[in-house]
Formats: sequence, structure tokens, C-alpha cells
Amino acid sequence: MSRAAVPPTTQEVPPSVLRRAIGASAIGNAVEWFDYGVYAYLTTHIAASLFPEGGNGVFYTLLGFALSFLIRPIGGLFWGPLGDKIGRKRVLAMTIILMASATLAVGVIPSYATIGIWAPVLLYACRILQGFSAGGEYGGAATFMAEYAPDKRRGFFGSFLEVGTLVGFTLGNAIALLLVNTLDDTSMQSWGWRLPFLVAAPLGLIGMYLRSRMQDTPVFRELEHENKTEETPGGVFKDLVTRFLRPVLTLFGLVIALNVVNYTLLSYMPTYLQTTLNMEESDALLVPLLGQLVMLFTLPFFGMLSDRIGRRPMWLFSCAALVVAVIPMYLLIGTSLTGAIIGFAVLGLLYAPQLATISATFPAMFPTIVRFAGVAIGYNVATSMFGGTASAINEAIIGATGNNLVPAFYMLGACLIGIVASIFLIETKGLSLRGTEIPGTEESFVEQRELEQERQAELAAASRRE
Repeated sequence: MSRAAVPPTTQEVPPSVLRRAIGASAIGNAVEWFDYGVYAYLTTHIAASLFPEGGNGVFYTLLGFALSFLIRPIGGLFWGPLGDKIGRKRVLAMTIILMASATLAVGVIPSYATIGIWAPVLLYACRILQGFSAGGEYGGAATFMAEYAPDKRRGFFGSFLEVGTLVGFTLGNAIALLLVNTLDDTSMQSWGWRLPFLVAAPLGLIGMYLRSRMQDTPVFRELEHENKTEETPGGVFKDLVTRFLRPVLTLFGLVIALNVVNYTLLSYMPTYLQTTLNMEESDALLVPLLGQLVMLFTLPFFGMLSDRIGRRPMWLFSCAALVVAVIPMYLLIGTSLTGAIIGFAVLGLLYAPQLATISATFPAMFPTIVRFAGVAIGYNVATSMFGGTASAINEAIIGATGNNLVPAFYMLGACLIGIVASIFLIETKGLSLRGTEIPGTEESFVEQRELEQERQAELAAASRRE
């Protein structure tokens, strides 16, 4: 056996390879969230084009948004165990192409005036395909990033996955704002809203190229080298249910807090400002654009801070601070454009410690043998139930009650659940993700010592044969 046959640890990955891994992970996230951002920001125009006049087109368009999330658990159940069986890289190459294709297809659906009921049918079909592929994208990208990042800087490097999230969201927002300010309503409803969806095609091809040039993660290759991967995807699912149910439930609680805040604040805000607070469309798009830019530049700082103080304190602080601040900030948002900008920015900054540490926190809750599946399934089930449905639920309850603070109450309740889940979170800052045991447990510490002894013995034997 040559020295090259022994997979490197994450500490030995060259900086150039690490940068490519960050780019390969983040661009898929950017494509995913570009789609969600464009869809959310152009909801009223999509509704006018693809649904009949006089109906509740905005609600049914938001229902299409929710539909893509309801299908995500099926994607997680399919892609997650497969990623733990055949590797992260192969699955991520497939999911980004499917995601980009589904987004592109939305942009070429003929209008309701042209094909009638088939327009919303095709829209929902595209959202189903997008949700199915996204069910493997996020869990895989977070796992890929976490397993490539150095153990002691996993928070910092992992934060760039969420930089990709906000870059995608902000790009979608900026394009929508540009179109709204340069085209009239007739042009927007006939063809203008379609242009951003067409951008997904080149983004998807770039992502596919970057991922195809990467090796799989050192952590997964080490598991393959030792023949410890699950024999079948079904074995991965069985282990999750029988051995790792506690981290799945903990992850479920954290994701409820994360994504109720995320989708209520980032996705639903433009619709909320327009339909509930009667704000001009250009102003309603400007508010999240400015807030997201503020958040974007703070994410690496919060990721780096989590490498120093841990992930658990970051989550506890963020959830508790949002519980205190969300109602006052929503009251401020309702006062004026300036109040909306300030209120959104404050909530965004309080939410950023959660967002920045996702890919350092979630993958570290599971051992390598079930990591992709654990994150993909736990994340997507919670997201489908409480995240992607947030816009439609908020819109429906506001319509039924007339209470403009419904989104604030929804976020507050979710963050209370997040506080409880954070209490059960095992701290993993600086710990290795290698092995078949949950990082941070006593069993994992014992396994790590054994793995390192075996590795040193293999390297020594390889050196003697050279």
C-alpha cells in the first residue's frame, strides 16, 4: 500500500482544495435559495401570469412554494441514505442539476391565458421536482462542507455555506428589484418575472463542474478505506431509527426555530409588506435586500465566534434574543419604511448566529455512517412542516384574524422550541467528525484514539515499504 492509499485527515487538506470544497458546497446552496428568493419576491407576478384573474392567485402561488417543501422529506429519504452509501460528491452532482432544471422550467411555463389549468399544474410539478432535489442538496452540502473543514475552524468555514444562501437570496432580490423598477406591470406579468428563473441554468452548470472536479470528503473516504460504510441505504435508515433517534429529534427542534424564522423573515417579508402593510413593491423588496446584506457580512464573524465559544451558546442566545425582540421589531416594521429597514436588520442580526453555524452544528450531531441521511431527513421533515409552509400559514391566519403580528407570534413560538432543543445539543466545537460514533460522546473519544493509532500504524507501514 502506498502513502496515497491512506486517506488524508481534514487537517491535511491543502488550502486550495479547501477553497474548492467551499465553492462547490456554497454554489448549490446559492442556486437553491436563489430559486426560493425569486419565487418569493415575484409571487404577485407569478400569480397574475399563471393563475386565473379574480381568484386568490397569491395564496395558490404561495401554496406552490409550500408544496416544494412538503415533498422535501421524500427527497431526504431518497438522497440521504444514498449519500451515505455511494458518497457525498455523486449525490450532490445530481441534485444541483435537478434543482437548476426545475427552476429553469418555471421560467418557461406558458401563461394561464395560453394553456389554462395546465399552467398551475406545470408550476406545481416544477415545485415538486425542485423540492425533491433540494431534499438531498442541503444535507449533502452541509455534510460535504463540515467534513472538509478543519475541526478547529469548522464554524468559520461552514459559515460560507450560509453566505451562499444569502448570496442566492440577495441576487434574486436584486434582480427582482431591478425588474420592478425598469418594467411596467404588463411587461412584468407577461415576461419580466420569467427572466430570473432562466439564470438558474448557468449557475447549475457551474456548480456541476465544480463538484465533478472534487474528490469525496476525507472523512467519507476514510470510512470507505476501512470498509465501514453501510452495505445498503436501508441500513442507514435503520440505524437512524434504532441508534440515533435522539439527535434526529434534537435536530428537528432546532430546525423548527431556524426555518420558521428564516422563511417568515426572508421569504414572506416582501409579500407581508405589500399585502398586509400596503407598502409599495419596490420598497417591500428593498427592506429585505438591505437587511440581507447586513447579515451576509456578519456570518463569517459568527461562524468564527462559534469556534471559540461553541455552537450551543450561539443557538441559545439567538433563540432567546429573538423571543424578546420579535414583537417590538414587528411593531417597528409597521411604522414606516425606515422602521421596516431597522426592524428587519435587527431581527436578521439576532437570527444570524443560528444561520452561520448550521453546517458546523447539524452534521456534527451524527456519525459519518449516517451523517448525510441524518441531516437530510431530520432537516427536511422539520422544514417541510414548519418552514416552507410559513408563508402560506402566515397569510391565511392574517386573513382570518386581521392581526398584523401573526408572523411575530409564529416566530416567537418556534424560538421557544429552539431553546428547548438547544439544551439537548451536544457541544462539538473543535472535535473530529471521524468514526462511527456520535461526536462529543465518550464512545466517540475512545474511537478517535483507536482510529488515530491505526492511522499512524498504516502510515508507518507505508513509509517502510517505499
